[in-house]
Amino acid sequence: MLTRRILCRSLALGGLSALTAIRLARAAAANALSMQAAWVNDAEFMGYFVGIQNGIYKADNVDLTYLSGGPDVIPESALLAGRAPLALTTPDTTIRAISSQGARFKIIGAQFQKSPIGVVSLASNPIKTVKDLEGKILAVPPVNMAAVLGMLKINGIAKSRVRIVPYQFDPTPLIKGEIDASVDFVTDVPYTIGLAGKQAVSFLLYDNGVTQYADTVVVTEEFLAANRPLLVRWLRASRAAWALNFKDPAKYPTQFKTSWLSGTGRATENDIFTNTANKPLIDTSNGIFSMTEAGITANIGYLKSVGIAAERSMFDTSLLAGL
Repeated sequence: MLTRRILCRSLALGGLSALTAIRLARAAAANALSMQAAWVNDAEFMGYFVGIQNGIYKADNVDLTYLSGGPDVIPESALLAGRAPLALTTPDTTIRAISSQGARFKIIGAQFQKSPIGVVSLASNPIKTVKDLEGKILAVPPVNMAAVLGMLKINGIAKSRVRIVPYQFDPTPLIKGEIDASVDFVTDVPYTIGLAGKQAVSFLLYDNGVTQYADTVVVTEEFLAANRPLLVRWLRASRAAWALNFKDPAKYPTQFKTSWLSGTGRATENDIFTNTANKPLIDTSNGIFSMTEAGITANIGYLKSVGIAAERSMFDTSLLAGL
C-alpha cells in the first residue's frame, strides 16, 4: 500500500513525479476494501482466507482487509460506524435496520443459499420433523428464538407444545440426554456429537419455513454508488476463492491450522467437517453468492410473516449479473 510516508520519500528522492505518485495513491485507495465477518475465524469463512492467501483478490485488483467477528461484534454496526463498507450479516437483522432504523443498506449477495441453522438430535432419539418436536425439550440460543417461533407458527405447532430451554452452543446436554434436541449449525455440532461416540440427525430451519439466506453480503448505498466496479471484482474473486476451496475441503483447514485458524480451540478435523458440510449450502447450481428471484421472494415472505417489513428493493442483484 502506498502510505503517505512512502509517497513523500519517493517525491523527495525524485523517483516518482508528483503526478505519478498521486495517481498511484488514488489507484491504491480505489482498490482498498475492508470486510467485516460475522463470527470468529473458522471454516464458515474459509473462502475468504483462500482468496487472500492465494492472491486471488490482488489478481483482481482488490486490496482486501478482513476483519474477524465475534460475540461482541455486530456487523451492521461496523457498516454504520465506517469501520468497513462491506459486511456479512443475516437478512432479518439487516432488513430490520433498513425498515425500522432507516439504515441505507443493500444486500448484494448471499454466501449461504440456505442458512445452516437447524434442529439437531441424536439418532437414538431422533427428531426428524417439526411435528416431532411436540412434547419434547428443545434448547434454543436467544439469537435464534425468533426463527424457531416462526418455524413453529408456520408449521401450525403451538409454542406451548414444545418445552423450550436456553442453549449456549454446547451439545453436552444433548449428548447426555438432558434435552431432546438443540438449535445449532448442522454443519458443525454433529462433529462434536460424533466425538462422544454418538450419531446426530438434523434438519434445516430453512426447509421448514424459515427461508432465510445467511452471511448475506451487505454494503452501504453510498459505497455501492461510488464503488460498483470494486464490489463486482470482490464478488468475482470471492466466488473463485470459494470454488478453489471446495475442490478439496480438507486442504485449507489443514494448511491454515497455524495461521488463519490458529487460537480457535477447534480441531482441524472439525474445520474439515464443517468445510465439507458447507459446500451444498454455498456452492449451488445458480452460482456462489447468487440470489434468485425465487430465493428473494422466499426470504421476503418469511420475514413478513414474522413482522419484518422486507421489500424487493432491499436486494440488489445487478452486481451478480455482471460476473
